[in-house]
Amino acid sequence: MSDAFFEPLGDGRFASTVHATGPWSAQSQHLGPPSALLVRAMEQLPAAAPMLFARVTVEILGPVPVAEVAVTAGVDRPGRAVELLSAELSAGGRTVARARAWRHIRSDTSAVAVGVDEPLASPESGDVMYRPDSWGPGYLDAMEWRTLMGHLGKPGPATVWARQGVALVAGEAPTGLQRLFVVADSGNGVSSRMDPHEWLFINSELTVHLYREPASDWIGLDATTAIGPDGVGTAFSVLHDLQGAVGRGAQALVVRPQR
Repeated sequence: MSDAFFEPLGDGRFASTVHATGPWSAQSQHLGPPSALLVRAMEQLPAAAPMLFARVTVEILGPVPVAEVAVTAGVDRPGRAVELLSAELSAGGRTVARARAWRHIRSDTSAVAVGVDEPLASPESGDVMYRPDSWGPGYLDAMEWRTLMGHLGKPGPATVWARQGVALVAGEAPTGLQRLFVVADSGNGVSSRMDPHEWLFINSELTVHLYREPASDWIGLDATTAIGPDGVGTAFSVLHDLQGAVGRGAQALVVRPQR
């Protein structure tokens, strides 16, 4: 079995492995690995000066199959201090996800740096979290999980740590930003408020705002979900590494009874 979510095929093409499989269908991927693959493509775009990703939005256009996928990326708005990037993921001749990212020039702001979220307790202080028996294997088993509060099978807010057990792309060490996006799409899953076998609560997008790059292999999610009365919800996550918070994520949710 591969030790990665994706095997490179050349020319921007990748073979998805069973590790990318989502918990609800053996034919569809969890959106964490594809989101990270889009980020990887945008990270590889050359810049005239050292830059940092400030915001990334992934628009989910349809299920991502566990199959061959292709990624393209480009600079939509070049600049010396601010750039807008984009990337596209396709499978079977159709586009299944698009991403856009703002990339800002780096400068030394250490003298005025300030955070707004308290650091989390360490992963070692949490309990091992396992995939519920009724959730499918794949992505969830390819990750190592520690819970400080809540659980995948327990409705309500949750605070968890996650660490990749496999690479994003075979033969490569993932960057901190790639590690973050492998995990960031799990906010609505860990903080779900309803039984997923009775309710659908899928996200149509993922938006992450960052104020520094992650610097550890463990990524923390302090997540909660708000649900309105008319079928729309939002999952909110504060994203952490071992040094503290690195940014915030949000996912727009479609909420309706399973039929």
